[in-house]
Amino acid sequence: MTKSILVTGAGGYIGCVLVPMLISKGYSVIAVDRFFFETESHLVDKNLKILKKDTRNLDANDFNNIDCVIDLAALSNDPSGEYFQRATHEINFEARKKNASLAKQAGVDRYILASSCSVYGFNEPETILNENSPTNPLTTYAKKNLEAENALLALCDPNFTVIVLRQATLFGVSQRMRFDLAVNAMVRSAVEKQNIPVMRDGDQWRPMLHVSDAASAQLMMIEIDKNLVQGEIFNVGANNLNYQIKNIALLIQNTSDSDISINLYGDPDKRSYVVDFQKIKDIGFKCRFDIEMGIEQIVTALQSGSITPDEKTNTLNWYRRIVEWNERINRLQISNKIF
Repeated sequence: MTKSILVTGAGGYIGCVLVPMLISKGYSVIAVDRFFFETESHLVDKNLKILKKDTRNLDANDFNNIDCVIDLAALSNDPSGEYFQRATHEINFEARKKNASLAKQAGVDRYILASSCSVYGFNEPETILNENSPTNPLTTYAKKNLEAENALLALCDPNFTVIVLRQATLFGVSQRMRFDLAVNAMVRSAVEKQNIPVMRDGDQWRPMLHVSDAASAQLMMIEIDKNLVQGEIFNVGANNLNYQIKNIALLIQNTSDSDISINLYGDPDKRSYVVDFQKIKDIGFKCRFDIEMGIEQIVTALQSGSITPDEKTNTLNWYRRIVEWNERINRLQISNKIF
């Protein structure tokens, strides 16, 4: 029988890569999203059902006849988490906790949570962090990821497999493109302005992961023997993709024929961590994309016009614009009408 996969955040950065991947593998997909970024048109197939719904409002019926849930939905970066702290608590923690409980009650077999290596916070570079290392979340986004991890793992039992994927910092091209991610933002600036912005001092370490590899890891967790993953946390990435930000800037600079400067900005970034990815490698996961491939992919997309930067490609800016529009409309409405 065809497995039914419910994907929350299906219209997001990972979701727009993952959903077509699932469909190509023959799965029946229920794509749950508010579609703030208007990506519905990229998700069309006879084996796909769009459920336009806020994850805070999902109910028990939404999980009937579902084999697996891949929970991607979140306010998904540190600036958004700090600006919308209450919503981040509700969406990134409370909704995930509630939905996992509803899924378990409905008889869902697997629940895969997309978390983040940001839960490790700050560590010295000589400290290599694995899944058993102490966590040190520094931001609202990271803290709510960790709270969600703990709440969902507590639900795991022989009939309900919970898997937590702590993803490295993402990069690469998606139909829901993001230019508020480190590699993507630096490449865009190099192409458009011939300079690369680097948050001070550039010495901070960050593990990197291509968005297609992130989607492949989600897919792997559907198909793998559950005895290998039940109740487990996996860092998702590769050991050779731990980078200092300044060295990523140098890679971007070296791919160009023109003179591109590197410019430091802002206060020193307190988020720095080097992560070990041996655990997921041991069960067969391997990244297909390296940083250089991702840089080339983004450059090509920008130069060809297949990806066009706009307000929607900066997550926080777009959220703030939506709130601004909503406030204006509310002021103008009389009896719930404008005209």
